Amino acid sequence: MSILIKPIITEKATMESEVNNRYTFEVNSGSNKVEIKGAVEAAYGVSVLAVRTMNVRADRKSRFTKSGMITGKTKAYKKAIVQVAEGDTIDFYSNI
Repeated sequence: MSILIKPIITEKATMESEVNNRYTFEVNSGSNKVEIKGAVEAAYGVSVLAVRTMNVRADRKSRFTKSGMITGKTKAYKKAIVQVAEGDTIDFYSNI
């Protein structure tokens, strides 16, 4: 079971990484802060100062079509914001 699923690369997350040295990841929903800290340090070779986690709820959507009302939802996931020590950086684009 992998703890880190993927990095979240949005406008807000990119600004946080450039200004405050914080990086955002989608993580396994059963993992805790200690496991996330160890996984980031092992995967990227940086020292982690703080980990903040949040559960992102599923968005429910409904629309009216010719065949009737269609309902659906997006996936719920857990997000972690990891603050890295000053001078350390994580490069998400090195594997491309």
